[in-house]
Amino acid sequence: MLILGIESSCDETAASVAKDHTEILSNVVASQVEEHKQYGGVVPEIASRRHCENILWVVQKALDDAGVMLSDLDGIAVTAYPGLIGALLVGVNFAKGLALVANKPLVPVHHLAGHIASNYIAHPALKPPYLCLVVSGGHSHLVEVLSYTCFRILGRTRDDAAGECFDKCARAMGYPYPGGVHLDKASKSGNPETFQLPKPKVAGNAYDFSFSGLKTAVVNLLHNAEQKGVEICREDLAASVQKTIAEVMTDHTMRAAREYGYATIAVAGGVSANSGVRSAMQQACDKAGYALYLPPLSLCGDNGAMIACAGAYAFDAGIRADASLNASATMELTAWGELARNMY
Repeated sequence: MLILGIESSCDETAASVAKDHTEILSNVVASQVEEHKQYGGVVPEIASRRHCENILWVVQKALDDAGVMLSDLDGIAVTAYPGLIGALLVGVNFAKGLALVANKPLVPVHHLAGHIASNYIAHPALKPPYLCLVVSGGHSHLVEVLSYTCFRILGRTRDDAAGECFDKCARAMGYPYPGGVHLDKASKSGNPETFQLPKPKVAGNAYDFSFSGLKTAVVNLLHNAEQKGVEICREDLAASVQKTIAEVMTDHTMRAAREYGYATIAVAGGVSANSGVRSAMQQACDKAGYALYLPPLSLCGDNGAMIACAGAYAFDAGIRADASLNASATMELTAWGELARNMY
């Protein structure tokens, strides 16, 4: 089975061809990081325009690199939700046109299901059910992966996502965009015990996350130091921020694993590339005797391979769309499979 996956939910235009779910024949990504860097973050209008300019050659290169033609494909998968709505619409409408011209089934994919699927590519032996921590710039979810297309959310962020907190703290410390990467590098030469930062908790769900209070604490610490003329060691603060976020996410995940009886844990999403998060999760899982699955760094960020893989499993599950498919900026992961099955 050959599935073409198309991803355009934020600022990467990406496409990939997957064979038999997890064998990746091509993986092409056109990044916009350098352009958005001058603004300190992603500008949605610019992202959408660049997707329009890039998507044709990215998809063509993915097909060429894989050595396949449109007629060889079994289906075309595309990220339809969630994400920046203008960016999503570029990918969705391109995929709809391609599916119509090629007379191929169209498979709508949830972006978080794509991130979760990145571990299937790296670890074909991984199979549901298991517990997955999905962490990125826009999402922090603790998810029961019940099947390849069925999920239950145990916890989520109430405000800032972990990646957003990393980036905003890094920006306040003077690091360029994308800040999380620079904060991670700086933390390697810092002392994580220098600053005792808050670990916000929220009422109503022990597994929900909150990172806005941590972000505010870091910003206030920097402002107070500046007003008093006190110099802050950025490396120490970076290490302290990273340690705090990693501890919060690891603690939530380990408690959920014990309560729900999971001995298999995965981490996915852009923040799964963070060295502090990977180390903390590995140490905790080793201590508890749990199996931990982490995607390679090349599959942590947004890419077409994860969408092709998730799309292949969705194809097996009978998830289809027609020309009336529309993008959604906010669809829940748990609603994806059921909505896609009942929409058409």
